[in-house]
Amino acid sequence: MKNEVLDIGLAEYDRKKISEGLSRVLADTYVVYLKTQNFHWNVTGPMFHSYHQLFEAQYTEMALAIDSLAEHIRYLGFPAPASFHDYTKITSVRESVGVLNSREMVRQLLLGHESIIKNARSTCALADATQDQATADLLTRRVSVHEKSAWMLRSCLED
Repeated sequence: MKNEVLDIGLAEYDRKKISEGLSRVLADTYVVYLKTQNFHWNVTGPMFHSYHQLFEAQYTEMALAIDSLAEHIRYLGFPAPASFHDYTKITSVRESVGVLNSREMVRQLLLGHESIIKNARSTCALADATQDQATADLLTRRVSVHEKSAWMLRSCLED
């Protein structure tokens, strides 16, 4: 059976560029998700309970977002990156090594959320420019979630 041409009012070139941006947001989100789950398991110290709960809430939210981002790439007609190997090639989030103290965990997660925000904003601008309202809406919602997460983490670092 012949593949049908995708005709949703967006040029293939625009869909491809938007999908590439979404793939970077997906990769960043997956890496931050994994780091957050790691830190949830390994956090210690006087703020253990608070950080343990905060990290769990954040990684649970990101787990759902990962699926939405990947499916949206598919809606646009392109394969979603789906392996850690793929993600490490396109993510802007640095992997952590070893077990960190809780303050460094918070700092690294903050940087990760800020990376997601920056990539989501640039991809959202492309979606806006091509009148891809669905992608712009998805990314606007993601920016809002990550801004809140970054604010919570940033607040934990204040003296």
